Amino acid sequence: MAHIVAVCASQRRTDPKVAVGAGELVAGYGLVGDAHAGVSEREISLLALESIAAANREHGIAAVPGSFAENLTTEGLDLLSLRAGDRLRVGTAELEVVQIGKPLDAAHTYSFQGISILPHRGVFCRVLRGGRVARGDAIEVLITP
Repeated sequence: MAHIVAVCASQRRTDPKVAVGAGELVAGYGLVGDAHAGVSEREISLLALESIAAANREHGIAAVPGSFAENLTTEGLDLLSLRAGDRLRVGTAELEVVQIGKPLDAAHTYSFQGISILPHRGVFCRVLRGGRVARGDAIEVLITP
């Protein structure tokens, strides 16, 4: 079953995110307490634990959830199979995928030891219905209306 491995936030956009255990997602805003909240329609970023593990193997690094500046670290869901417009239920919140990856020339303010995988392995969502999300919460892909 697909689930959340970590909910991550940072105080400044240039800092790595750290696992905070749980958080509140607000529609039209993002994760309360995170520096990226309220900045754009890319309110929440998701990155698969499997992608972090692959980067660790490939680059000989020791990244953990949040190291690549993602808000939600997932496990068991092929994020790159999603499309813009797909909806996800995460905890009590509902998200809509707005972008897969990020153009390499777009601003990306953080990398881990010079490695940045969020632009090509991350998924960006907006919050349609707010709610609490926490480590261990199931992720469900909803039928797109």
